Amino acid sequence: MDLDAFRQLLTSRGRQALAEAVELTATGADPVAAATRLRRTYDAPLTSAALTQAALRERARAKFGEDAEVMFFTPHGLEQSTRKEVAEHRARRLAGASVIDVCCGVGGDLLALARAGCTVTAVDIDPLTVAVARANAEALGVADRVSVVVGNAGAVRPEDYDVLFADPARRTGRGRTFDPLAYSPPWPTVLDLVARADRACVKVAPGIPYSYLPESSEVEWVSYKGEVKEAAIRTGPGMRSTRRATLLPGGHTLAAAGPESLAPVGALGRYIYEPDGAAIRAHLVREVADLVDGRLLDQQIAYIAADEPIDTPWAARYAVDEVMTFSLKKLRAALRERQIGNVTIKKRGSALDIERLRADLRLNGEKSAVIILTRIMERPYAFICDTSPAA
Repeated sequence: MDLDAFRQLLTSRGRQALAEAVELTATGADPVAAATRLRRTYDAPLTSAALTQAALRERARAKFGEDAEVMFFTPHGLEQSTRKEVAEHRARRLAGASVIDVCCGVGGDLLALARAGCTVTAVDIDPLTVAVARANAEALGVADRVSVVVGNAGAVRPEDYDVLFADPARRTGRGRTFDPLAYSPPWPTVLDLVARADRACVKVAPGIPYSYLPESSEVEWVSYKGEVKEAAIRTGPGMRSTRRATLLPGGHTLAAAGPESLAPVGALGRYIYEPDGAAIRAHLVREVADLVDGRLLDQQIAYIAADEPIDTPWAARYAVDEVMTFSLKKLRAALRERQIGNVTIKKRGSALDIERLRADLRLNGEKSAVIILTRIMERPYAFICDTSPAA
């Protein structure tokens, strides 16, 4: 979809074409049949744009909920967009500020910021993306608090605003990149903007190496329903280096109690706790272990052993039924003896391919179990656990 085709979608005729495309998509119409039907009324570029947009709205429901019904997207913009609940969580800490959003994309974050009472100037280098972001601000009734312009992130003056917000693109022509130096804008440009801003919030991939984090910054890893979504780097007056993890939608937050320290190592207990990924990324495994009065089985592996069934939102809990040094033959025999026909396989520190192992186990039975694969002191182990993790 190019800029001209998108502009057609914003006309009354284009909106009619889009409404028909949305209806066809919702009813599961065959793509060829849907295109043929729309072509009876609309030209090829408008038909293509309408069907593309209808498909993107359907995909966007998972991130934007009901807002997706009136929003506009590009494929790349939707992929990069922040989930609505995560954007709202982040925006609440900036409520009422004037914000420069230097990599606005299709506008998911600027919408959350505007709804939190911020005035937002948003910049993106791509004219189509800017047009989409403007349309979204209009569609969701926040256009009076938002200005979206075409521009280069490196050319803005963050010192003219209360807060700099940046979400550098993490995709190249070859796909997703995990190297901050390959972000767009690249990491040195982002750090220069941060250094000139009074306050800053930068959204990055959760796996960003700690060596790239600016000094005296609070870094918050955010998990939504058990999946780690992002890390948010915050800088500003009085900010000190802090590692924090947050669980959404519940809003639970765990912060480092002091300098990073390792949890004690001890023997296996009745239970294994698997910390949430946000706590692991934030190096807060020690803090989670303290919550359940537990210890690590291996200093390098984030599985916590404990003796008591303590409920915590920070870890799933599994009751251990049997422990064995890993052997495919022994594991298969133990599962058959228990009539286990369905397994959830989890692993940390194991090189085994889960799907290959599942096939090799040749399961046959009516019961279920959780299999945990890990290593202890370089020896591979398998734990057979029941299927009732903690809430």
